[in-house]
Amino acid sequence: MDIPLTELFALASLGLVTGFLAGLLGIGGGMVMVPFLTFIISLHDVNTDLSVKMAIATAMTTIVFTSISSVRAHQAKGNVKWDVVKQLTPGLLIGSAITSLGVFNYLHGAYLGIIFALFITFSATQIFLDKKPSASRQFPAKWGGLMAGIVIGFISGLVGAGGAFISVPFMLLCNIPILNAVATSAALGFPIAASNALGYIYAGSSVPNLPPHSFGYVWLPGLIMIASMSVLTAPYGARTAQIWPVKRLKQFFASILYILAVYMIFKSMF
Repeated sequence: MDIPLTELFALASLGLVTGFLAGLLGIGGGMVMVPFLTFIISLHDVNTDLSVKMAIATAMTTIVFTSISSVRAHQAKGNVKWDVVKQLTPGLLIGSAITSLGVFNYLHGAYLGIIFALFITFSATQIFLDKKPSASRQFPAKWGGLMAGIVIGFISGLVGAGGAFISVPFMLLCNIPILNAVATSAALGFPIAASNALGYIYAGSSVPNLPPHSFGYVWLPGLIMIASMSVLTAPYGARTAQIWPVKRLKQFFASILYILAVYMIFKSMF
């Protein structure tokens, strides 16, 4: 691939960092990858509209691989709530299809960037304030779980994330402990990422002026480098999640989201 070594090094470093964060926070890494990938892809004479879309699609596709490594590490600790995964997955697939095969293709990249920033700011605030749910609040019944899954899958597809920025706060509100919420979110990342990735590839197959090494909206150099590196560090993030204080874990998660929200608003508006 005719990619400068400095870019390959940056992509590899991004993979190592996001893999660790995926294991630590169950976020799949998409929240971290999108701003950096937007910048790197734009270096290849790609306008902001297309670079944001490709960054979102590429970040989401890497989560297919990151989530597998992360969930294996969490499952070894017995923290994944598979009953929640089973209940949310049908809705996740529906919501993801609506986004990747329809809405995503027609929204301007700058709008997607702003949507990305607004939703992660909201999620970060909810987590940072550490609002306590009602002690009697439980995970919703069948149809409630389906609708929650549709919302999570739809919004995740818009911003290229594995859904943790919505699913973790949602599970915390349902009185699911933070370690279980993070682990379960990692498992939810796979169906979200796989279904959206297929949609991005199909929807982008007829888009003109894509940079070299593109597969639909997915930029293969970014996918290969980040995915191969992230699987190495995801297990270490999962182990760290076991020993960090819960309050510090939440604050760290929220702080990262605030920083990235500011960048994406700046990138989308200027």
